[in-house]
Amino acid sequence: MSVSQFIAWRYSRAGGHQSFVAFINRFSVIGIALGIAALIIVLSVMNGLEGQLKTRILGILPHIVVEQNQGVSLPDNLQSQTIVQVPYTEREVVVQSRSKLKGLILQGVDAAQEQSQSIISQNMVQGDYMSLSSGSYNAVISQILASQLNVRIGQRLRVISTELSVYTPLGKVPSQRLVTIAGIFSVNSEMDDKVILMHIDDVARLLRSKPEQISDTRLYLKDAFEFAPFAEYLEANDYAFRTWRERQGALFDAVKMEKNMMVLMLLLVIAVAAFNVVSALVMVVSEKRSDIAILQTQGLLRIDILRIFLLNGVFNGLKGVGAGVVLGLLCAYQLNTVLSWFNTGLAFGENGAGLPVDVQWHQIAIISISSVAVCALVSLYPAFKAASIKPADSLRSE
Repeated sequence: MSVSQFIAWRYSRAGGHQSFVAFINRFSVIGIALGIAALIIVLSVMNGLEGQLKTRILGILPHIVVEQNQGVSLPDNLQSQTIVQVPYTEREVVVQSRSKLKGLILQGVDAAQEQSQSIISQNMVQGDYMSLSSGSYNAVISQILASQLNVRIGQRLRVISTELSVYTPLGKVPSQRLVTIAGIFSVNSEMDDKVILMHIDDVARLLRSKPEQISDTRLYLKDAFEFAPFAEYLEANDYAFRTWRERQGALFDAVKMEKNMMVLMLLLVIAVAAFNVVSALVMVVSEKRSDIAILQTQGLLRIDILRIFLLNGVFNGLKGVGAGVVLGLLCAYQLNTVLSWFNTGLAFGENGAGLPVDVQWHQIAIISISSVAVCALVSLYPAFKAASIKPADSLRSE
């Protein structure tokens, strides 16, 4: 360590004979640590909530649907961000059971092509997703929807399409089919009770059309939030398309705004704690005037004096950041355990598993670096004040 670093480190560890300065130092470090720990915990929970919404809601809703049944030719940079392109169609229908009538979104899928990517196929409770074969007139619904319609595996539902009507001796009647419930899934999202799945060929027969006439192309993206480059390319090339934002954009915008506001409030807590560093350093400068003067008479330059007090603030910031990161990570990873001790009843996870927690290390790195930078910035004023002390005036007063 250089002389400046050594003295700065000693000042940041002010002992009991400097009790008030030591208290201010410790208080500022504790404030920074608590602010960073709170920020890490809140960000981790908000990340987890956003991730679950993204997985569950955007797992059922298509990321992008292009109104073209031959697939989409994408450039290499976008092709690398696409998992798969599959045939897909979507229609509004009315579903009737023996006890209830309900409007739903009918999704026509090719189970063989979608099985590896569909969140529904990975969350089947009863039955088999692959039972959605062409000509079977099988359907897959959610556990919640099955309860609402009071139906079980093997029972039949009447699917009525208001899009197409047929003429009968009794007049104009909507096109309809009896379908068999062959599978029940549970994704635990708000879309569970709004969709019913059938094979795309069976949907075409319901609509009295050929599959290629009703089929669109569904794009599974590696990251549904990174849809903007795809939208720009498709729009530039005159494709007709729709994205998940048209339905659920407002929900995710609200979650993002809430997350940003929580981060802003906790950053202000960290900023207040960082300004306590200024109070500590100003008091250290006032108490060490004679020491500063002696150091200057022994050959220490003003830049060295400035560096001492600047590093003092940085050391306090590093201690606070280190303690805050450790405390924040411990609390984040053990959050549900701690909440269970207090019997809070928080159960946002599947089957009451607790709060979703997603620690993202790049966020912790940004928080840590920013906090240390703020501590260095607020230390500039007392450091300049210390460097401007004149040895002769200071020693004369002593």
